[in-house]
Amino acid sequence: MQATAYTYDHDTRTGQVLLDDGTPVPFDAEAFDRGGLRLLRPGQRVRIETEGERDDRRITLVTLQTF
Repeated sequence: MQATAYTYDHDTRTGQVLLDDGTPVPFDAEAFDRGGLRLLRPGQRVRIETEGERDDRRITLVTLQTF
């Protein structure tokens, strides 16, 4: 699934992405670290993997979107 980076805190390695429908979904440091990223800037397109549905949705991986 694709999304857009919305917020990112370098110190905690946590943040939020916006799904294409505008829904914000938070991610934790574990999901960020699994993607091997060092930095994320708001506005960057990312690829995410999730588990759960709707209100129970949790991001398990954040990586940069590549073409």
